[in-house]
Amino acid sequence: MRGISRASVAQVEDQLEPLTAGAAQASALGAELFAVAGLLASQPALRRALTDPSRSADARAGLASAVLSGRVSEDCLSLLRSAAAARWSAPGDLTDAVERLAVLALVAAAELEGRLDELEDELFRFGRVVASAPELRIALTNPLVPADAKRGLLADLLAGKVTPEALLLATQATVNPLGRSLDVSLEEYARIAAQRRERLVAEVHVAVPLSARQRGRLAAALADAYGHQVHLNVLLDPKVAGGMTIKIGDEVIDGSVATRLAEARRRMVA
Repeated sequence: MRGISRASVAQVEDQLEPLTAGAAQASALGAELFAVAGLLASQPALRRALTDPSRSADARAGLASAVLSGRVSEDCLSLLRSAAAARWSAPGDLTDAVERLAVLALVAAAELEGRLDELEDELFRFGRVVASAPELRIALTNPLVPADAKRGLLADLLAGKVTPEALLLATQATVNPLGRSLDVSLEEYARIAAQRRERLVAEVHVAVPLSARQRGRLAAALADAYGHQVHLNVLLDPKVAGGMTIKIGDEVIDGSVATRLAEARRRMVA
C-alpha cells in the first residue's frame, strides 16, 4: 500500500481495538469482516464506489451503510463506514484493509484466550505442510474443488488439533484467498500474529475515557519513544484525578494531578 492507504489503515485499526475487548466478540467480528472482504473482492463496482475520491466521505460512508446495514453487526458496520470514509490509493487497498482488520480481530481473540503463540506457530507449520505435500496443495488450491469440500478437508486435518483461530484463518486463506496464493496468505497472517505478540503493552490509568484520536496519538508517541508498537490497556481510575499514569513493564510514567498534588504536599511539610 502507498502512503495514503497506509495512513487510512492505521486510522481504522485504532477503532478496532475497543471492539475486540472480549474473545467471542473479537472472533465474531473477524468472521464478519472476512465475509465483507470477500464481498468487496467479488464486486469491483462496489469497491470503486466505496473508494471514489469524487464522492464525499459522508457519501461513501452512507453507501457502506446502505449496502451492509442489517447484514452485519453495528460494530462491524461502524468500522466499514470509517473505512469507506477514509482515502485509498487504489480500490483494492480497501479490500486488503478489511481483510487485515479481520485477521487482527481473530489474532486479538487468540491473545485474549492465551493462545497467541500457538496461533503463530500453527499458521507457520501448516504453511510448511502444504508446501511439502503437493497432493494436499492441489486439493486446497484447485478452483474446481468446491468450497465445502475444501472446508471439510481442513476440518478433518485441523479441527481439534489447532486453535479455532488457526482453523478459521487457514479456511479463509484456502476458500477465499482474495487474489493471493495459499502460502502467501498464511505467511501474512502469521506475520500479523507475530507483530501483535512482539508489541509492548502499556497500562494507562485515566480519570476520563480517551477518545479514539487521543488513544492513537498516545500510542504513536509511546511507539516513537520505545521504538516498538505499543498496545494500550486503558483503565478508568478515579485516583488519577486528571492527566494519566502509564506503566510499561517495570517503568511508570506518572503525569496525574493526584501525584503532583501529593508531591507538593510532601514538599510543604518537609
